[in-house]
Amino acid sequence: MIYVEDDFLDINLINELNNDESDFQEVKAPGKFFWVKIPSNDFVELVCNKISKIENATIKPILGFFREAKEGQDNDWRIHNDSIIEGQQPDRAIVLYISENNYCDLNGTAFWEHWKHGETFEDIEPEEYNRLLIEDSNDRDKWILKSVVGHKQNRVVSYPCNYFHSKYPNEFLNSRKVFVMFYKVEKI
Repeated sequence: MIYVEDDFLDINLINELNNDESDFQEVKAPGKFFWVKIPSNDFVELVCNKISKIENATIKPILGFFREAKEGQDNDWRIHNDSIIEGQQPDRAIVLYISENNYCDLNGTAFWEHWKHGETFEDIEPEEYNRLLIEDSNDRDKWILKSVVGHKQNRVVSYPCNYFHSKYPNEFLNSRKVFVMFYKVEKI
């Protein structure tokens, strides 16, 4: 299940994060470059507490970071799912939109269906997963767009990590800042 929560954090905190001028650091992953900043432990704890209340469950974070995409930076589609993060299989992921929506056209987080595997990645061998990332993740002919959760400042979208997804669109002129977190859910 995908869910959306608007006005997720205090707007003053969102504005403070959006106006933070410290540099994003380039990080290389297989076949991809990301521009990220590491959040404070207090920020991650705040987000986990908010998600825990929404889901009525204990949230165990695996990895969280701020991410930026803008003109000339992070402009691949890279349609994927999040199967293994930091050596663990997360249950869910969130995207929290930090920046204002500076676009007239639809943008946000897209969910996709792969021509062969469908909407989720289930029990596929690591070789096939790697092939998907290398050969299919930027080939729009292999995917059907199913839905887009629209970008709205201070909106959080949470989804199962096995869903195929990407940012939407793939390129942004102005800075698109989000907070991404992968986590496990333990029912209370």
